[in-house]
Amino acid sequence: MDVEALRTLVCVAETGQFQAGADELGISQQAASKRVATLERQLGVTLLTRTPRGSRLSLDGQVFLPHARRILAAVDQAERSIRPGSRPLRVDVLHRRIAPAQAVYRFYRAHQEKPHLDAVTLGDENAAQAAQAVREGTVDASFRALPNDRVPAGIRAERLLDAPLELLVGPGHPLAGASRVRPTDLAGHRIWVPGIRPGTEWGAFYQALSETFGLSIDALGPHFGDEALMDALAESPSLATLVGGGDRYLWPETHDLRRIPLHQPTPVYPHMLLTRTDDRHPVLTALRDHLRATGPRLPDDAWVPAAWAERI
Repeated sequence: MDVEALRTLVCVAETGQFQAGADELGISQQAASKRVATLERQLGVTLLTRTPRGSRLSLDGQVFLPHARRILAAVDQAERSIRPGSRPLRVDVLHRRIAPAQAVYRFYRAHQEKPHLDAVTLGDENAAQAAQAVREGTVDASFRALPNDRVPAGIRAERLLDAPLELLVGPGHPLAGASRVRPTDLAGHRIWVPGIRPGTEWGAFYQALSETFGLSIDALGPHFGDEALMDALAESPSLATLVGGGDRYLWPETHDLRRIPLHQPTPVYPHMLLTRTDDRHPVLTALRDHLRATGPRLPDDAWVPAAWAERI
């Protein structure tokens, strides 16, 4: 059923004349008459009856008109829902405790008139799958460490959120008293990063980190969540993990965990903002500007794997 024919019928019925209805729609009287006639043929009934004073609805037309109005209202609502800025910006932040989620949260908090956005986590998807979700419109944006040579067509990748890594240990760890450590100082210590999976970008990142500095990084054993990881670190004199400088983890005060910056060089996890090249959502523009203005300054001694070295 032609939506414009329904719109024409409603206009003519409300104005009482084909010419007046046509004028309101910005079409000719002949075009308006043709639209209504086509609609009547499709339905097999007469909807409008011409009179010396104009046009009036037939009995069938009177029954049909409320339904036509509801259809048009639904169409108008559907169109409004997808206009830029009319729906929330849907952003994949990967994990709610790490830097991207915290950055998006700060962006939201920074505006008195709150941006229309929705933060989701596609934690089970790797970078390529997240980029595909962006391209298909499942989400508007995603934060992923996607290597430069793997950015698919139609996707814009921008390094707007570099996260320097920090060592996290319990009070009994040999490095617990250090104010900062070098990556090479971690050789011989077990670094447990539960959740690393083959085929993920974070798996590739930690593999490159361990190979470059001779580290022992593993994800052995079950992962019972962040709270269990904090418990394990507090109890162990040898276990350590790595977290991003902007990550937000909480633990009981009695755990006395220590966050120790890395330097010479500073390993940096390169979160890239993935968006469609044709996405014009106004909140996305505002988010991009916010990240550029407030993102952490890249350390002079920053290290990232070669695949991510070039800033886009």
